[in-house]
Amino acid sequence: MQSKTFEVPSISCGHCVHTILSELGDLEGVSKAEADETTRLVTVHWDDPATWEQIEDLLIEINYPPAPGTP
Repeated sequence: MQSKTFEVPSISCGHCVHTILSELGDLEGVSKAEADETTRLVTVHWDDPATWEQIEDLLIEINYPPAPGTP
């Protein structure tokens, strides 16, 4: 299992958190996702077939991209 914690600067409310968690939860291979509107941090845990690239692309598509420089 892989995991990553990263900042999403565009999180501003509970609705943002709900949208992120809902969309990530629908991605095959994502086993757990957590987000905090106060710190704007998101943690994602995943296995195959999900990849970091798919997760990042999804977040960009729904307008909640990871902060620039997220490895």
